[in-house]
Amino acid sequence: MQPFYNEQQNMLVTTVREFAAENLAPLANQVDEKEEFPMEQLKGLAQLGLTGMTVPEEFGGSGGEYQDFMVVLEEVSAACGSTSTVLITHVSLGSQTIYHGGNDEQRQRWLPSLASGEKIAAFALTEPATGSDALALETSLTRDGDEYVLNGSKLFCTNGAVADVVSVFTNHDKDAGHKGVTAVVVEKGTPGFTINPQHGKMGMKGCATAELVFDNCRIPVGNRLGEEGEGYKLALKILDSSRIMIAAQCLGLAKGALDAAVSYSKQRMTFGKPIASRQALQFSMADMAVELDAARLLTYRAATLYDAGLPHGKESAMAKLYASEAAGRIASKALQIHGGVGYFKPSAVERIYRDQRVTEIYEGTSEIQRLVISRALLGD
Repeated sequence: MQPFYNEQQNMLVTTVREFAAENLAPLANQVDEKEEFPMEQLKGLAQLGLTGMTVPEEFGGSGGEYQDFMVVLEEVSAACGSTSTVLITHVSLGSQTIYHGGNDEQRQRWLPSLASGEKIAAFALTEPATGSDALALETSLTRDGDEYVLNGSKLFCTNGAVADVVSVFTNHDKDAGHKGVTAVVVEKGTPGFTINPQHGKMGMKGCATAELVFDNCRIPVGNRLGEEGEGYKLALKILDSSRIMIAAQCLGLAKGALDAAVSYSKQRMTFGKPIASRQALQFSMADMAVELDAARLLTYRAATLYDAGLPHGKESAMAKLYASEAAGRIASKALQIHGGVGYFKPSAVERIYRDQRVTEIYEGTSEIQRLVISRALLGD
């Protein structure tokens, strides 16, 4: 337990840790090896009310603040990186986009089934030619009476292969720059909407990444989130807050690696003694623990600011930047402590080492986080 967590958060830690140990960790290697979407695991999380976290009860959610979701994600991520990515995408990207961008009718239409876990949400922003310039969008949106016609494609869409509801960011007016970006909701089964699953990822293999293609895809004007031109502001708002949850995911990955290293060091014998008795390894694990706690404190600060309704963009970027890179260093040291055993499957640290790498890329690369932080410092 963390001394700065309140009673409710400590209860969440206990509940989710027990669930993860029984239902997530034993299947994590299978999810990774088979690129298997963790549907049953997600249903279990839904039964605990975790798919509805941060969504108000009036819209079918279980409520809770970002601090609460942070502690949940650390425990889920420590057990299975892919499952944590699915949960983050569903809650802090998919559901939160509808909650913050939608009106009450849209919230009532989509959020209850998402909060209950009956349906799965996704968030479609990245395109083949955008990369870090994620809002230089080519996917077009054209008004035709009471409908919009959507054309273009999205890439690397997490949960995209299984999602029922996708928040899609489009460009309705290229000449208007960022003011031409508009967000709409596209539901699975809409004519002209094709899903192409993407395989071959280095890590996070179970989170059902897909290319989404829109070919004269018609959706009601009532599926637009906010007004035309408000999509840019909405996307930045969601990314700022969701970076806190990526940082929390990194805490879990780092915790899983550190726990594995400590456990293995007590069991592995060399020259008649456990390697945990070697001072070099003791110092290495001490450094890992310090980095993990520093990342945790940065993440908790960002979540606290968000929950208080205070500016948090710089702090979210700091948490995401430090936690992701610290998780990389911790996973690398954990693998080194395991030696050859850690280099082969089904070692947990081998999987964590691969899963961690994308946390320095998605939802803004480390370079983008440094750009956000430096601009805030310079007042740009």
